[in-house]
Amino acid sequence: MTHAIVAQQAGGPEVLAYTEVERPEPGPGQLLVKVAAAGVNFIDTYKRGGVYKVPYPFIPGGEAAGTVEAVGDGVTAFAAGDRVATAEGLSCYAEYALVDEDAALPVPDGLDDFTAAALPLQGMTAHYLMNSTFKVEPGHTVLLHAGAGGVGLLLIQLLKARGAEVITTVSTDEKEQLARGTGADHVLRYDGFAARVREITVGAGADVVFDGVGKDTFDGSLKALRVRGMLVLFGAASGPVPPVDPQRLNAGGSLFLTRPTMGHYLRDAAERRWRSGEVFAAAADGSLKVRIGARYPLSQAAQAHRDLEGRKTTGKVLLVP
Repeated sequence: MTHAIVAQQAGGPEVLAYTEVERPEPGPGQLLVKVAAAGVNFIDTYKRGGVYKVPYPFIPGGEAAGTVEAVGDGVTAFAAGDRVATAEGLSCYAEYALVDEDAALPVPDGLDDFTAAALPLQGMTAHYLMNSTFKVEPGHTVLLHAGAGGVGLLLIQLLKARGAEVITTVSTDEKEQLARGTGADHVLRYDGFAARVREITVGAGADVVFDGVGKDTFDGSLKALRVRGMLVLFGAASGPVPPVDPQRLNAGGSLFLTRPTMGHYLRDAAERRWRSGEVFAAAADGSLKVRIGARYPLSQAAQAHRDLEGRKTTGKVLLVP
């Protein structure tokens, strides 16, 4: 037997219970991973709360890092003892989790388990947003919401390395210091941010807005864009955006709106290795700084969700078995 966090039904953080469960066994093409740390992400709260439908009982968590304990039939790329991470694991809020071979990411030497657990989802999200959803080039002006969050702190660094001008929003003085320390050119509060972006860009607007906040920022994000700019809505931390009349895109300047999800940017093992390899290498050589804002014992998963949803965290939140 082993332990995991189990939800018997959809609901608030209180449905997450630290429970004794059977240790999983790897099937064909799967790895059994002894979890060193699991990442806590908003998608976990969406699934727990019923925004995304899942079967119950449900063990949350798709992101983790650890050591391969055993492999199933047909696995050739990994062996027991290898260090791996994933953003697409199964039931990672646990002491042991299953990972499909194609979804496993090799962890390079020089990268510790906590950093490896903190990077896959947010690091590969940052990578696909700026390389594939909207190809950021030197000189582009980017508005990024929630600059002190996990994706935000990584994306600021990657955008500055690319040569972009970065405007970001935060909610507190502490978060402003974090965003500035990471390299943001302009750090704004959410109130009136669209007008401030217009001022900074001398009326032109941003080339792209990366918006993981959702309902509370959506209207302002559209108003902050230049003609033919793109709004990349990649999350809904404040709640889902209501239905949108496409005529608003016309009126705003022939704007583009997209709602990407990471799975569509990780189509095969090669794409996963490309994105994770670049992000892991940057973290391993120190050019990409990873902020782990909080670590909770696995048994305190409910409190981790409360703090994440209450915007009381910065950087990455981890659960440690």
